[in-house]
Amino acid sequence: MNLKIEISNAQQRVSQFISNYFKQDLITDETVKAATFYSINNGGKRLRPFLVYATGNILGARIEDLDVIAAAIECIHSYSLVHDDLPAMDDDDLRRGKPTCHIQFNEAQAILAGDALQSLAFELIAEHRFAIPESRQLRMIQVLSKAAGLQGMVGGQALDIAATDKVVSLDELEKIHRLKTGALLTCAIELGALCSPNMNETDFTTLQQYGQNIGLAFQVQDDILDIEGDTYTLGKPQGSDIGNNKSTYPAILGMPGAKQKAQALTTTAIEKLNSINADTELLAQLAKYIVERDH
Repeated sequence: MNLKIEISNAQQRVSQFISNYFKQDLITDETVKAATFYSINNGGKRLRPFLVYATGNILGARIEDLDVIAAAIECIHSYSLVHDDLPAMDDDDLRRGKPTCHIQFNEAQAILAGDALQSLAFELIAEHRFAIPESRQLRMIQVLSKAAGLQGMVGGQALDIAATDKVVSLDELEKIHRLKTGALLTCAIELGALCSPNMNETDFTTLQQYGQNIGLAFQVQDDILDIEGDTYTLGKPQGSDIGNNKSTYPAILGMPGAKQKAQALTTTAIEKLNSINADTELLAQLAKYIVERDH
């Protein structure tokens, strides 16, 4: 399989699903509807939807079910970016090379758009009829809500804010990013697996471990790119972490140490896949891509 083609296919499927939703005659304010669609339709790698499709496909999940889950997790990811960009948080003007939501619209509309995307994620899962038992559907909601909330992304973001202007240890930095970034990436894999009637708990645990390693590797590479990348390629201001006095892996480990850390996490992630009785080559390719990407 060609990773770039598969990522492109995932991008197209989830983008079409999302577009179809917003083409409906929704009973709402048109400005907040536009701001919400702008926020989730603003480019991006769609890495989390890809992980949903890649995991679900190797385990025999129904594609229509994966479409819903892919859109749901992209809603959560997009909402977090809208709120991260706000003046009270990271105060960024660019996201994926375009004006951030609060710049394009205003702060109030950005807050509401983020809120709308968060609730939409759970609406999509709750309303869909999956080819799995309803108990599994409830588990999906539980997994996503935990990954997005106090014990996941929100908790990690709060720890990150608390660590601003402070020197933190490597263990503390890893805790921040396992929650802030890793939890949602791992959740995408979990949700893809939960869509499959063929999933077993042993494979589920192994895939979780794979996800935890690539999630941390993703953040290490982000920290590296914040120093070595450029604003045009990144689609956001280069050096923003340094400018915001954030603790980073290069700051703690040095650039060579950060790159070694990313590679070690990738190696461990790929090793975890070896025990799964399925074609996991695409997931292995994705792990390598995460530390080789330039944006």
